Formats: sequence, C-alpha cells, structure tokens
Amino acid sequence: MDIHEYQAKEILSAFGVDTPRGGLAYSPEQAAYRARELGGNKWIVKAQVHAGGRGKVGGVQLCETDQEVQDAASKMLGRKLVTHQTGPEGKGVYRLYVEGAVQIDREIYVGFVLDRTTQRIMIVASAEGGMEIEDISANRPDSIVRAVIDPAVGLREFQAREVSFALKVEPSLTQQMVRTLMGCYRAFRDRDATMVEINPLVITGDNRVVALDAKMTFDDNALFRHPAISELRDKSQEDPRESRAADRGLSYVGLEGKIGCIVNGAGLAMATMDTIKLSGGEPANFLDIGGGATPERVGKAFRLVKSDDKVQAILVNIFAGINRCDWVAEGVVQVLREEPVDIPVVVRLSGTNVEEGQKILAESGLPIIRAATLKEAADRVVEAWQNETKA
Repeated sequence: MDIHEYQAKEILSAFGVDTPRGGLAYSPEQAAYRARELGGNKWIVKAQVHAGGRGKVGGVQLCETDQEVQDAASKMLGRKLVTHQTGPEGKGVYRLYVEGAVQIDREIYVGFVLDRTTQRIMIVASAEGGMEIEDISANRPDSIVRAVIDPAVGLREFQAREVSFALKVEPSLTQQMVRTLMGCYRAFRDRDATMVEINPLVITGDNRVVALDAKMTFDDNALFRHPAISELRDKSQEDPRESRAADRGLSYVGLEGKIGCIVNGAGLAMATMDTIKLSGGEPANFLDIGGGATPERVGKAFRLVKSDDKVQAILVNIFAGINRCDWVAEGVVQVLREEPVDIPVVVRLSGTNVEEGQKILAESGLPIIRAATLKEAADRVVEAWQNETKA
C-alpha cells in the first residue's frame, strides 16, 4: 500500500526525521490560508499523488505570494497528473501539500528497500539527489552507496556513519545524518514498510539535514497490525479494479489486455498470462483467487473480472489441490445464471473432483467453452475473442 508524501513525512517526523513545516489543502483558498499560516515569503505547492516525476509536469510549484499559491492550487486541483509512473491515464489531484521553502545547498538520495537476494533491508543512497534512482544508476553508478542491515541487530550507528562518510556529508552534520538514517530504519521496521525513500534529502543553508520529499510503501499482509496505517489508504489513487479486489480479499493486478483471467495460485496465474500471449492474446489482469475457492469466492472473482469494460473474453483456469473443481464449476454456473454475459467464457479444470466439475458445466446448459489443457484453453479463448471482435 502506498501513501501520500505528507503522510510519509508525518510518520518519519515521529521517528526523528527533520521535515519542513507544511499543511494540507483541499481548495485554492485553503492553500493560500496554509501559506499565510506557515509564514515566510516562499512556499512550495505540491500535488499529492501516488507517483514520482510530479515536478516535471507541473505538480510542484514554487510561489512567492499567497495569490500565486492560490493560482497554482487552482491549476492543480481536479486535473489529471500524467507522469512516467502513472501511465497515460494519469492520477487525479484532489489534495495539495503547501510547504515553506528552504534554502538548498545540496541534494542527496536515500532509500531503504527490501533486497530479495540477501533477504535483508538495504540502504541505497547517492550523493546525486533530486532525480530518479534509475537515472542515477544509469548515469552515475559510481555515486551509489549500499549498506546491508543485519536483521538480528538492526541498523547500527557505525553503519549510518559509514553511509554518511561515503556520501561526503560534512563532519559537522554527521550526527544529524545518522539520526535521519536511524529514524528511517526504525520507521521501516516498526511500521512493516517495504520501502522508505527520501528524494531529495537536502542540506539546507542553515546546516540542517531535511527530508524535502518522502515516499513510503507498506506490506499489505501486515496492515492488520497497523490500523492507523490502513486508514491512510487513498482509493482515489488506486486502480478501481484493484480496490474492489482488495475489498473482497482477492489478489488482483489490472493490465491493458482484453482477456480476463481467473486462476488459483500466483505461479499458475503467471503461466496462464504467458500462454495467452503465446496464443496471440493479451491478458486484462492478474487474478489469484487463492486456495480455498468456495463457489461464493469464485463468484466474486467472476463479477470483478467481468465488471472491467475492457474485458472481451474470460478464461477460468483452475488446478484443484486444496480447491475443488466442483466448487469452481458451481461458482461459475451460479454467477452466469444470475448475471448472463455476452462474451466468450472458457473454463479449464484439473485436479480434485474434476469429473464432477466437468459434469456441472456440461449439464448447466450455458455456452461455456471447456478445455482439457492450459494450451487448449488459451487457444480457445483467444480464438473466441478474435471471432467476437470480427463479428
């Protein structure tokens, strides 16, 4: 789960990370009021969206009067912000963060991520801040500093000092840098995050180490331990299909194809998507219905997939171990009787109670296309989709 910049800064501040003073605004008038409330003579107005690259497309504006703040807010609120991370559909801007501007002497990149290779939390930092880490890695690979954290002891102060030295931070600021890194690590660990990124982490004209921007991502499977974090979820920034799936306890990722997939098991779901592509089609989603697929759960998954207007054919591919093929068949038949569809539906069942499942499908009287293998199912759903498109 992603959260907004201002939310990440609130969390990091509680762990000792220095951030600029700021305030949230939902209207141009409120943005101007926030600027006056903060004081000073320069402010930054930031669109709050779950995507990077805001500054390149007008989502971050420097203002010198409260009228400029109000004008900038008017231009941002309600628009779609399209960056390289949002895709062409963009993200809606419904809230702004107004911050007091700070004098920047230097920018640094700092990120805490899960390294799958070492199965450890890793610090990834660079003396070249203010740009995407992918660009830093491509253009200045020598500037990247890495440090692996032992989970048995956590981040130690000597490690944080070594990172500070490697980034060539002034000795007088080392302790501030250590405090910032230790705070980021504790926030990552204690809140079950999967990423903490500060870009840029700046050294200001008055010799402070300040997080000018912040991103945090959290492990969905650990949110039950953090109800306060769960409440920070902003569904307006999510794919509505994925939001509906999450509310129903389903693992779903929306894609751009035309063939909807209902599969049990992440590995089989990936294989199904690959086979659809090999057969000449494009999957519209990744959907894993999980191990205990009751007829009701299958029905929820089916309704979710067919609610996507882009879906022009549906492939159900179930290998039943913990699942039962007859449960899946009952769920498919039940939802198609209650809510008939005018697109092709292909079902491939294998495993526990497969004969009973095939019998339920055959005796349903519904126009369900059956297949015995994954390749056959993929070929048939792509063929049916192509025929439907031509018609």
